[in-house]
Amino acid sequence: MSGRTTELSEKDFDDFLKKNPRAVVDFWATWCGPCRAMAPIIERLSEKHSGKVAFGKVDCDKNPGLVKRFKVMAIPTLILFKDGENAADVVGLLPDAEIDEKIGEVLLG
Repeated sequence: MSGRTTELSEKDFDDFLKKNPRAVVDFWATWCGPCRAMAPIIERLSEKHSGKVAFGKVDCDKNPGLVKRFKVMAIPTLILFKDGENAADVVGLLPDAEIDEKIGEVLLG
């Protein structure tokens, strides 16, 4: 679990979850302003939690199967996975501190 964000596709998504018992996945799109604003927040949090939580990104336009599978209805959506299971969703652009708190409660608590 390095302090970087991994681009994920439908092909490698399940392997990513198997290799990372604690993960945050950002569902986003290039045309989405709030998603672009979320990107530096995710990068900062991936550095902060390096070695403890893995971070991935799913481009919703390129991976509609994952959008459907996880019932993503709005973007940006962060899904927090614990042991491969959806443990929590965070929908919308939120400040670093709120997302960090949720990661602490759900994945590190």
